[in-house]
Amino acid sequence: MSEANLILSRKDYLDLMVLQLSADLRTELEQAIVVPVESIEPDVVTIGARVKYYDHKTNSHREIEIVLPEDVDSAYGRVSVLAPVGAALIGLKEGQVIDWDFPDGSMRRLTVISVIQPEAVRLSQ
Repeated sequence: MSEANLILSRKDYLDLMVLQLSADLRTELEQAIVVPVESIEPDVVTIGARVKYYDHKTNSHREIEIVLPEDVDSAYGRVSVLAPVGAALIGLKEGQVIDWDFPDGSMRRLTVISVIQPEAVRLSQ
């Protein structure tokens, strides 16, 4: 799926491993670098992070918040970590690019432009 090295907080990793994951996402998680929440770098996409990304296929920029399935709200741009774009972006850093298979059979290349991460905001206050 990807050659990007994923970085996950231990909390996100544990939250994800109890969910029904796609085979692709499970493979990505098994290869992820897992760190304590307080050690996660501020430019890493985590659950709860607001992410701006570029979709090379549609030539468009989009901003979303990656959330757990029970917190999805499309009116506010809250996208499940289990949705294709959420699964593709989780654990990436600003500037990283990933190629991800979408359910319609297309391969999409996504680039992380910026991340506003709740862990980083809390630690800076």
